[in-house]
Amino acid sequence: MSVKRLEMLKELLPRLSRVAFFGTSTWPGNARGLRETELAAGQLRVRLQYVDVSRPKDFEIAFQAAGKAQAEAVILLVWGPLIGPRRKEIAELAIKSRLATIYRERESVEAGGLMAYGPNIPDLFRRAAYYVDRILKGAKPADLPVEQPTKFELVINLKTAKALGLTIPQTLLLRADQVIE
Repeated sequence: MSVKRLEMLKELLPRLSRVAFFGTSTWPGNARGLRETELAAGQLRVRLQYVDVSRPKDFEIAFQAAGKAQAEAVILLVWGPLIGPRRKEIAELAIKSRLATIYRERESVEAGGLMAYGPNIPDLFRRAAYYVDRILKGAKPADLPVEQPTKFELVINLKTAKALGLTIPQTLLLRADQVIE
């Protein structure tokens, strides 16, 4: 999915050459997402800079590091309690750093972030309820198939785009599930 986020950043900024990738090394899925994104970055001729963010105070340091490395955009793969209560602060750091940032969840865009692309969380909860229902009716959990998310959403904040001096291409706007003005 980080590959898709990188492609969207490249669509937004066609001359994009450097992207910072904020992740958490202790999260197992981070390494796989980074490897996939590195491969895509090579194909798109974009240099990727990994920045580990594992504590709340790391965000300010991460944006400073991205700026020093002349990154033009950020893929923020950090999620959960590390980002939740700091969404607005992180969005403000991205704007202050003049970095187009794409997140994984819509709540970050609603808090002032530029773009988010990720699984539709309400749909995941509906699917989880389906599994709970099956288990309560006697199905063995080991017999149930593992599912990947199938519904994804793109959310764009035009106010943040304007603050960054960006014009969102029509191709992205037409694909967006929600545009915040």
